[in-house]
Amino acid sequence: MSKILLVDDDTELCEMLVEYLSSEGFVIDVAHDGKIGVQKASSGNYDVVVLDVMLPTLNGFDVLRRIRAELKTPVLMLTARGDDIDRIVGLEMGADDYLPKPCNPRELVARLRAILRRIQPSHSTHNTRHREGVLRSGSINVYPESRKVFHSEEMLDLTSTEYNILEVLVREAGHVVTKEALSERALGRKLTRYDRSIDMHVSKLRRKFKTDSCGQTLIQTVRGIGYQLIREQ
Repeated sequence: MSKILLVDDDTELCEMLVEYLSSEGFVIDVAHDGKIGVQKASSGNYDVVVLDVMLPTLNGFDVLRRIRAELKTPVLMLTARGDDIDRIVGLEMGADDYLPKPCNPRELVARLRAILRRIQPSHSTHNTRHREGVLRSGSINVYPESRKVFHSEEMLDLTSTEYNILEVLVREAGHVVTKEALSERALGRKLTRYDRSIDMHVSKLRRKFKTDSCGQTLIQTVRGIGYQLIREQ
């Protein structure tokens, strides 16, 4: 059973979500302020952290910053409806996804399951995994079983979402991948109108790769369509 840490100071909302998520097969632990949220998250015992932005003692961004300093545990942030700034800041700081409040419990469950699906190792047979081996594109080596990525022999520090996006782009190297396809394959959900999650994750991913030997970014934007990982010469 997947263990979720819910960090939110709204006790009534937490009680409702605990009841609903428990009925869906999740094990839920709760923290009502940022400091306790950091302490619990730091144990590394949770599969996903659901984190509200507005918290006492430490706000959600401070909590996220401290979690990301030591852990790669996926974080889904709860943001005020219509507050694009909070969403952008959260994604820039390493959040894997966001959901506006008040959130529909069914949508939260769908997002959590999508995150859990994409961080689980492949359940294919040993022979299939052996055949798959390493995914390579120029100086990029992707190891799907361990979810590790090396660029020019240096291991990259990626969030789970950044890894998923890069794996899709490497598999499709030299071809344009639409934002809709990236959202479905990397985030596990359909792209919604005005959703900039993919753009923000790709932006962060680009900075970790910097430029190729010719001074170009390895991940190129195809305006109005999506992104393409260029094949290195």
